[in-house]
Amino acid sequence: MSVKNVSILGGGSFGSVIANIIAHNGHKTLLWMRDSEQVASLNKLHENVNYLPGYKLHKDVVATDDLAIAVKDVDLIFVAVPSSSFRDVVRQMEPLIHEDVILVSLTKGIEAKSFALMSRILGEETNNSHIAVLSGPNLAKEIAINSPTGAVVASKDTAVVKEVQDVLRSENFRVYSNSDMLGVELGGSLKNIYAIIAGLAEAVGMGQNTNAMLVTRSLTEMARFGVELGADPMTFLGLSGVGDLIVTCSSPLSRNFRVGKALGEGKDIDLVIREMDQVAEGVNTLQQVKEKADELGVKMPLVQGLYEIVYNNQSVDHIISFLMLEEQGLDVEYATGRRHD
Repeated sequence: MSVKNVSILGGGSFGSVIANIIAHNGHKTLLWMRDSEQVASLNKLHENVNYLPGYKLHKDVVATDDLAIAVKDVDLIFVAVPSSSFRDVVRQMEPLIHEDVILVSLTKGIEAKSFALMSRILGEETNNSHIAVLSGPNLAKEIAINSPTGAVVASKDTAVVKEVQDVLRSENFRVYSNSDMLGVELGGSLKNIYAIIAGLAEAVGMGQNTNAMLVTRSLTEMARFGVELGADPMTFLGLSGVGDLIVTCSSPLSRNFRVGKALGEGKDIDLVIREMDQVAEGVNTLQQVKEKADELGVKMPLVQGLYEIVYNNQSVDHIISFLMLEEQGLDVEYATGRRHD
């Protein structure tokens, strides 16, 4: 397969920078957005003024609010809509696409109630086997200023991996490969929870020692949970695991970090979420992961502590108590051995 025409569904900041990379690589690139006014603005100014003001997009990035036009006769589709609307968009898209199209999820989230990751939704709604996920420490505003960035594409189909790598290849955006879609997706979803915790810790004046402890213990929880679900623990040592965790737990550019910081400053969580310009997936993911961890009997003290703060009005100190007073355990878990489905 040779990819020529590409579509990105979702006109947020990450979808926009991915579209720009693809257009610079010589591909016809369509960017689907729901809002007709935003479409007109982007096509006139070559700029996503809502999410990336001042960042000029390549002239070959063309926006549309017509889903049928966006996906007709394209070779590769990136889906970058929030997890809450992901299934609905894919379901609308399904009758409009051809069977050989490559489908790639850019969404870092978990569907409520079903606990379905986005690759599963793509498979369920389209019966397509050419599926991949892209994840990693990818702050859109840094990609926009050409800061060297790494990502990982995961698929069980090596041909799909190669096509995605070729489409996104650039001097400043490097795409590595992995076959563990489950682990890559879990890393991208779970780190949103821990970014909220890191933002909380900063807001109440905790230092770098605390941040380092939170990041490393978060990684342990992620791997412990992932292994229970069938992921390869080594995946969490890569870009989609520890890489994404580091950047989202230390940067104010991370939406989930900003949510945590606002929460730590005493702001109401519902108000904070309403004021966000884009979806912060971590709050929704928190409840789902807490319930699944309880169901599986997986010990996740940081998740438990944050859940008590967000949903049961516990103090911010509560989360540190959960961590500091938990039963003494190993520093590094799953150092040897791998578990697969």
